[in-house]
Amino acid sequence: MGLQKEAEMNEDDKGLQEELLNLVSLLTGKDEKVILPSLVQLRIFIQTSTTSMTSVPKPLKYLRNSYGVLKTAQARLKCKESKAQFADILSVLAMAGDTSGLRECLKYCLQGTMHKPGDWGHEYVRQLEAEITEEWTDTPNEEEDEMKEKLLPLVKSIIEFDMQHNAEIQACDLCMEIDQLDLLDDHLNDTNFGRVCLYLGNCAGYSEEMERLHILKIVTNYYLRFNQYTRAMLVALQIPDSESVYKCLITCPNCATRKQLALLLARQQDRPLRKEYHGDDAKDIETILSNSQVNGHFQMLARELDILEPKHPEDIYKSWLETGGPRISEIHDSARANLASSYVSGFVHAGFGLDKLMANTEDCWVYKNKDHGMLAATASLGLIHLWDVDGGLVPIDKYLYTSDDIVKSGALLAMGLVNCGVRNECDPALALLSEYVLSDSQTLRIGAIMGLGLAYAGSRRSDVSDLLTGALTDQRSSMEIVSLAAIALGLVNVGSANSDVSHAILQKQLEFTPQEWSVTYSRFIPLALGLVYMGCRDMIATPSTALEVLPEPHRFASQTMLQICAYAGTGDVLIIQELLSICSEPVEGENSSSILENTPVPSSCDPKIPESLSTSTLQGTSTDANKEAKTKSACSLKNEGIYKDMGLPQAIASLGVGVVGLGEGKENARIFGQVGRYGSAAARRAVPLAMALNSLSDPEPALLDVLKKYSHDNDPEVAYNAIFALGLVGAGTNNARLATMLRQLAAYHAKNPSHLFLVRISQGLVHLGKGTLSLSPLHYASKVLDQTALAGLLVIMVACLDSTNLILGKSHYLMYCLTVAMEPRWLVTLDENMKTLPVSVRVGQAVDIIGKAGSPKSIAGGRVHTTPVLLAHGERAELVSDQYQPLSSVLEGFVILKEN
Repeated sequence: MGLQKEAEMNEDDKGLQEELLNLVSLLTGKDEKVILPSLVQLRIFIQTSTTSMTSVPKPLKYLRNSYGVLKTAQARLKCKESKAQFADILSVLAMAGDTSGLRECLKYCLQGTMHKPGDWGHEYVRQLEAEITEEWTDTPNEEEDEMKEKLLPLVKSIIEFDMQHNAEIQACDLCMEIDQLDLLDDHLNDTNFGRVCLYLGNCAGYSEEMERLHILKIVTNYYLRFNQYTRAMLVALQIPDSESVYKCLITCPNCATRKQLALLLARQQDRPLRKEYHGDDAKDIETILSNSQVNGHFQMLARELDILEPKHPEDIYKSWLETGGPRISEIHDSARANLASSYVSGFVHAGFGLDKLMANTEDCWVYKNKDHGMLAATASLGLIHLWDVDGGLVPIDKYLYTSDDIVKSGALLAMGLVNCGVRNECDPALALLSEYVLSDSQTLRIGAIMGLGLAYAGSRRSDVSDLLTGALTDQRSSMEIVSLAAIALGLVNVGSANSDVSHAILQKQLEFTPQEWSVTYSRFIPLALGLVYMGCRDMIATPSTALEVLPEPHRFASQTMLQICAYAGTGDVLIIQELLSICSEPVEGENSSSILENTPVPSSCDPKIPESLSTSTLQGTSTDANKEAKTKSACSLKNEGIYKDMGLPQAIASLGVGVVGLGEGKENARIFGQVGRYGSAAARRAVPLAMALNSLSDPEPALLDVLKKYSHDNDPEVAYNAIFALGLVGAGTNNARLATMLRQLAAYHAKNPSHLFLVRISQGLVHLGKGTLSLSPLHYASKVLDQTALAGLLVIMVACLDSTNLILGKSHYLMYCLTVAMEPRWLVTLDENMKTLPVSVRVGQAVDIIGKAGSPKSIAGGRVHTTPVLLAHGERAELVSDQYQPLSSVLEGFVILKEN
């Protein structure tokens, strides 16, 4: 075989092989005078050899078998210079030799001259990087200082080579592996800092918490160093770090760029700018941060798209297209149908200022509803006039003077909705609602407390918190009022870790009796505590310990809720694994229905015995005495609420998988499939909601098919949540396929009022803002999480864990918490004076360009539009011409353009 290969070699290769073997014989000889010239000759042969990308260089191939002999020859040399140069050669030859695990490439490099390792080629440098990483990782702690002193000079020369030869990614990898990112500082320049920062920023998402924060802070400082203020701001918002955010604003020298930074901040409702800004343009910045410009631009967008004309709910349902007999509206012309129409009209006309139901002065729509339906109908005015503080208060004001407390409560809630996401210096919401927070009427308190929570969501206002804390601790408050006050406190102080607020909520939770825990509203108290600590990660240790004194299953459920809020949107794999293990635990007594069927229930006890009664409680023979004992035990557990809540930790954990892994819909689909097939009944009920949370306003066909199957589930709670989840997934998309699917569901559930009500709600959500709004809490290329928007979504999702008693009961007004997450999915371009500036932009699907060489295109399949334009999920925009330069690196929301 060797002869055959030798025969295939051409004359040049044979000549090269002979010369190399001659040099080997000289190097292994006893004459040390010829060794140094021979090493120089061998170095030239290796460094000048050319090869293809897929083959080993010929000098290395021909010298592979001589590696062992050369090692022996080098070891016996006395001359230091010759020994060092010989070590350089051996370090390179170690790549071709069988040296796996020995790190001989690094060993001989350290013995050699270590002068410009890049001269030996990129592959040699890659090999050194790999072995340096292994050496750094495996060195014991006591030898760490010595190892650093030995390796750092070599590391610095490698990084210098990488940064000069378009290998920034490899340099970043090496620095992160050895935890020495500061070594990059001296080698950054105008041409390479962009790739370095982009790569480091994306690597941060795969690091543990402390390292992630460290990387993001370094990236923020790099961007500030090269005057990329908007990029620095977007990274600072990911931390989130109010100090870095403030630093970006005050160090920016340009007035127009500062306005752009304020526009980026205004989109985040949790107001991460905690310090007062006192620059020359402080008034302009404060105006931008108040979001007062949203309503005017939204009306302009509606005129551009020609969608100002209001629609009737029947135009959304399109009942005439539904199969299976007469129009459903004729069959179910009921209070529940009218209630659904109130919500649908509010969702469809959100922000438009006009609809067909509430605008009809001759035939007042409010009084076509019953009881709490009138509250929802009146509150829909707030949604219709969303963001219009000046114009929206006038049509609502007349309902504040009615003698009907339910209608008045709806008007109070409408006041809060109008102010949602907008800050007005007159504080109309606080002025109008504060006097009703401690009212003698429980109904009025509902509207006032919910209105305050929505109006000041994310503001962290201490005066609002004090007012709501008073409602929380008031002895006259019912469980419904207590839960709403807790929710409102959570919304106002989301992510603040405020010790006073958390103490008040925690104290109320610890005072609950078993009877109070049995009320379904009690589930909102742990949620409120979780909202206060949203995104705070390890800061939950103290409140979690305090929850240890609660009875089971409420202790476990509360701690799980606190954990999923603290790690919301982090994608923490360990937390997700922990939540999945909770979902896989069997709920005690879930298979005990056969025992319950034979257990007589007296009239004093609710005949509906929940499925999750523990078998250990009811074990025994079928004697009369045992039957009586079973009945008493069943009633006792029912009254204490243990029955209903036995599976609550599993439901919360199942929902938590979606909360923690927010934005990873496709990756989490398989996980949800397993829980949906094999999980407990409680865990299964949360699966559609968790799936929807991972794909808000992103109706992927595969996900729609899965949710459609769940909507026909035998468990009505699963079906309810699946139907509602379809609306969340398609929110504001006008998706024709989903609209058809919902019409088919409406026909299928024509005789089931509860199912049909949720189908109507979902139809309204699909046409949210006539297709202009989104519910997604992920902004700026899905990198920045709006915690306030997520908090509002979590309120409605926790309510859906008991849809029958909350959303389908009297607490359907909780659906207005979705308002916090509503946002136009647009791109609006402005000039430096904040006036609208229409330009041509190309819109297409975003492409991942991290680590790619050159200047790759960031979008694919682009279509040209004139701003303002709508952006679907996963779409990005770029300017068509070079006439203007955008001041924001991500073209979403409001972007200021500067003329080139």
